[in-house]
Amino acid sequence: MAFIRTYDGDEPVRLNKWLGQSGVCSRREAEALIAAGLVSIDGETVTDAGRKISAGQTLTLSDSAQQALAEGVTIVMHKPLGYVSGQPELDKIPAVRLLTAENLIGPGEPPARDASLPPIGRLDLDSRGLLLLSSDGVVAKAVIGPQSDLEKEYLVRVAGDVTEKALATLRYGLMLDGRVLRRARVSRMDPHRLRFILKEGRNRQIRRMCEMVGLEVTDLLRIRIGPIRLDNMPEGRWRLLTPDERTALTQPLPAPSPRS
Repeated sequence: MAFIRTYDGDEPVRLNKWLGQSGVCSRREAEALIAAGLVSIDGETVTDAGRKISAGQTLTLSDSAQQALAEGVTIVMHKPLGYVSGQPELDKIPAVRLLTAENLIGPGEPPARDASLPPIGRLDLDSRGLLLLSSDGVVAKAVIGPQSDLEKEYLVRVAGDVTEKALATLRYGLMLDGRVLRRARVSRMDPHRLRFILKEGRNRQIRRMCEMVGLEVTDLLRIRIGPIRLDNMPEGRWRLLTPDERTALTQPLPAPSPRS
């Protein structure tokens, strides 16, 4: 089944850049798919990797494109503070610098230095925890695709008065970028520590949500993406996603029926 996504950005953006930033594939992979005639916009096959996509236009990756992207690798990492998930700006250190043999846990080998491993769901410079880096388009679709229903779980320390009204508003009732947020599960662990479980990932979403109810995030740790858990992995270490974990991510089991 073809992969379909509608662009909702404010300004037109080069297609290869958008695909790279959104985690579907790298820019290089996007250019290869376009050259092979496997990408279309609003039903028209794209032939120029620099073609811009505008708000409301729909991109389609063919079945063959998805098969090509599936032949990739996925990294599970504990990202420390101070590292950026994707392509760095000046004076910023990308998380891929941590992919060394010394930091590897379990079997496998570090990817080639020039390997393209875009983040599948970013973590900000000032956030830490579970990060997936992948060249596997099927994994990307499962985690951040428009139909994804995977939960992402965070432990968040805040400054401010965590009232019941604030908690209720965080759970449902906020808008970001002109769109209502999906319902979130937010619970208090202690007076200044909250647990967030989301099924979406807007830009700096939790920090912005907290600001809207008068709270300041002082620490944010992602501990789970769907069935993949951070567990006791030390900061800065990484491992390869196992075949069973890939299956669990891309073909999740149906949720159990609620008890009557």
